[in-house]
Order: sequence, then structure tokens, then C-alpha cells
Amino acid sequence: MAGRPLNATAASLLGFLHEGPKTGWDLVTTAQERIGKFWSLTTSQVYRELSAMERDGLIEAGETGPRARKPYALTDDGRRAFADWLERDPGPENIRHPLLLTVAFAEHLPAHRLVEILAHYRAEHERQLSEYEQLLASHVLPDYPAATVEFGIAYERAVLSWLRGMDERLGGAVNAADRNAPTTDPDVR
Repeated sequence: MAGRPLNATAASLLGFLHEGPKTGWDLVTTAQERIGKFWSLTTSQVYRELSAMERDGLIEAGETGPRARKPYALTDDGRRAFADWLERDPGPENIRHPLLLTVAFAEHLPAHRLVEILAHYRAEHERQLSEYEQLLASHVLPDYPAATVEFGIAYERAVLSWLRGMDERLGGAVNAADRNAPTTDPDVR
């Protein structure tokens, strides 16, 4: 492989291309469906990686089809690069959780707004947990994809447990904060 080391986004695209040729759009859709819950990639990243991988000889483009879409296929170099990447140590994870960033600065937020935000996240995580549990119960997943869904279930349960702890931590903070909050109404002094 010429040039740069293979990154995780490029490697995931090569992994999907093991199933056969796919267009950039097919790869975006496949990534969103299969790994979108735990690995984010944007459409622009996919097309940028496809260009770089084609330039590096890891994939080759087929004939342009409808809507100027080109199917890409793995080359032998692409298969080797993917195998090399897959055998590497994945490295440390990096938690990027928008809610945790908000909570880190929550002292600057009215308590009732924090409660609203937490309630929204709770509903989203309950929905996602239910979706994962239904997917796992369907018994249509091979072993390794099922293992990623099991991780999703454990993660959702952990987040919901943490959210319950936040509810306890806040306790009566909403009412106390609302009683002490400055008012902008000139008639209330």
C-alpha cells in the first residue's frame, strides 16, 4: 500500500467491499445501518477515503452507472491492507458524548433545563435499548455482529443506570434553583 497508513474509516469501507462491489452511496448506507450506532462516518469522509484508496491501489472503480455512481471493488492490495489493519491492536477508545460535555458545564445551566435534557436522553436511550433487544431477539445476526449488538445493549443499560443516578443527584435541585433564579419580570421583585 502506497502512502498513508490505513485508518479505521477506510478499513471499514474495505471490510464492506469484501461483500462485493458497492458505490459510495451504497457504502454510506451500509455504514449507517451496520456501524452507525458506534462508529460515525460522514458522506464526505466516505468519498474522500474512496478517492484516496483508489489512488493508493486498494480499490478500483467500475464503470459509471446511473446518477454518475461508480461501483468500487477491492484489489489484492486492498485485501492485504484490510487484513493488516484488522490484525493491529485497535488502540484506545475515545469517548465523545455530547451529553457528558453539557453535564460537565451544567452549573451554568438552569436546573430545570438540565432535567429536560436528561429526560430527552433517557427516552432516546430507552428507545435504542428496545431496538437492540428486538434486533438480538430476531436471531438473524451472525455471531460477531450479534456481539456488537450485545455491547450496544450493555452500553444502553449503563447509560440508563447513570441517568437514574443523575436523577438522584439532582433531587430537589430543580425546585431550589427555580426559587433562587433571578427574574427578568419587572413586576416581580
